[in-house]
Amino acid sequence: MSAADFESTEDAVRAVLADSLSLDATRVAAFDTDTALFGSLPELDSMAVAGLLTALEDRLDIIIDDDEVDGEMLESFGALLAFVERKIKR
Repeated sequence: MSAADFESTEDAVRAVLADSLSLDATRVAAFDTDTALFGSLPELDSMAVAGLLTALEDRLDIIIDDDEVDGEMLESFGALLAFVERKIKR
């Protein structure tokens, strides 16, 4: 995957986070790889996870199996982005 592909994937993940969690786009734009997500963002509670994952699937044309969902993939923005990158490469 080229750097341009990575940037567009990162932008897509940011857009999905902003849209599905009703977060300000400026706030999401400031997320770095270490920005904590689940457990740190009040908007990302257990009820919001399903919506976020569905939005990622729809926007990025990927399938996320239930057994792939764990706390580590939602721990930080970097972890979520890495997970999505792996799904796209498959």
